[in-house]
Amino acid sequence: EAESDYAVAVKYIYDEYPGNPNGSDYNAAALCSKDGRHLVMMPHLERSIFPWQNAYYPFMNRKNDVTPWMEAFINAKEWLEEQK
Repeated sequence: EAESDYAVAVKYIYDEYPGNPNGSDYNAAALCSKDGRHLVMMPHLERSIFPWQNAYYPFMNRKNDVTPWMEAFINAKEWLEEQK
Protein backbone atom coordinates (compact mmCIF):
# COMPACT_ATOMS: atom_id res chain seq x y z
CA GLU A 1 0.00 0.00 0.00
CA ALA A 2 1.12 3.52 -0.73
CA GLU A 3 0.32 6.80 0.95
CA SER A 4 -1.61 7.78 -2.18
CA ASP A 5 -4.08 4.95 -1.37
CA TYR A 6 -5.28 7.00 1.61
CA ALA A 7 -6.81 10.46 1.94
CA VAL A 8 -4.34 11.77 4.53
CA ALA A 9 -5.78 15.12 5.63
CA VAL A 10 -3.33 15.96 8.44
CA LYS A 11 0.21 14.71 9.03
CA TYR A 12 2.54 14.71 12.00
CA ILE A 13 5.78 16.60 11.36
CA TYR A 14 8.19 13.83 12.34
CA ASP A 15 8.40 10.05 11.95
CA GLU A 16 9.01 9.29 15.61
CA TYR A 17 7.83 10.20 19.09
CA PRO A 18 7.13 12.89 20.25
CA GLY A 19 6.46 14.36 16.79
CA ASN A 20 4.42 11.30 15.82
CA PRO A 21 3.09 10.09 19.19
CA ASN A 22 1.42 6.91 17.93
CA GLY A 23 3.94 5.91 15.24
CA SER A 24 1.32 6.00 12.48
CA ASP A 25 2.20 5.01 8.92
CA TYR A 26 2.90 7.95 6.61
CA ASN A 27 2.85 10.21 9.73
CA ALA A 28 -0.93 10.29 9.31
CA ALA A 29 -2.75 12.22 12.03
CA ALA A 30 -6.10 12.39 10.21
CA LEU A 31 -7.82 10.68 7.30
CA CYS A 32 -10.71 12.04 5.27
CA SER A 33 -13.39 10.32 3.20
CA LYS A 34 -13.16 10.86 -0.55
CA ASP A 35 -16.17 13.20 -0.49
CA GLY A 36 -14.62 15.26 2.32
CA ARG A 37 -17.59 14.92 4.67
CA HIS A 38 -15.98 12.57 7.19
CA LEU A 39 -12.77 13.22 9.07
CA VAL A 40 -11.14 10.86 11.57
CA MET A 41 -8.30 12.10 13.73
CA MET A 42 -5.88 10.50 16.13
CA PRO A 43 -5.08 13.71 18.00
CA HIS A 44 -7.98 14.24 20.36
CA LEU A 45 -9.02 17.83 19.76
CA GLU A 46 -11.36 17.76 22.73
CA ARG A 47 -8.34 17.00 24.91
CA SER A 48 -6.24 19.89 23.65
CA ILE A 49 -8.48 22.94 23.85
CA PHE A 50 -6.58 24.52 26.75
CA PRO A 51 -2.83 25.27 26.70
CA TRP A 52 -2.20 23.24 29.86
CA GLN A 53 -3.53 20.11 28.11
CA ASN A 54 -0.73 20.13 25.52
CA ALA A 55 2.61 18.42 26.03
CA TYR A 56 4.19 21.16 23.93
CA TYR A 57 2.74 24.61 23.50
CA PRO A 58 4.97 27.48 22.34
CA PHE A 59 5.94 29.87 25.10
CA MET A 60 4.76 32.90 23.14
CA ASN A 61 1.18 31.54 23.19
CA ARG A 62 1.00 30.46 26.82
CA LYS A 63 -1.18 33.42 27.76
CA ASN A 64 -3.97 32.26 25.43
CA ASP A 65 -7.19 31.17 27.12
CA VAL A 66 -7.70 28.46 24.50
CA THR A 67 -5.53 26.86 21.81
CA PRO A 68 -6.07 27.28 18.07
CA TRP A 69 -7.77 23.84 18.08
CA MET A 70 -10.88 25.55 19.46
CA GLU A 71 -11.41 26.94 15.97
CA ALA A 72 -12.24 23.42 14.73
CA PHE A 73 -15.23 23.28 17.07
CA ILE A 74 -16.34 26.79 16.16
CA ASN A 75 -16.16 25.94 12.45
CA ALA A 76 -18.09 22.70 12.98
CA LYS A 77 -20.81 24.53 14.94
CA GLU A 78 -21.14 27.20 12.25
CA TRP A 79 -21.33 24.58 9.50
CA LEU A 80 -24.03 22.66 11.36
CA GLU A 81 -26.07 25.82 11.88
CA GLU A 82 -25.85 26.59 8.15
CA GLN A 83 -27.21 23.11 7.35
CA LYS A 84 -30.49 23.61 9.27
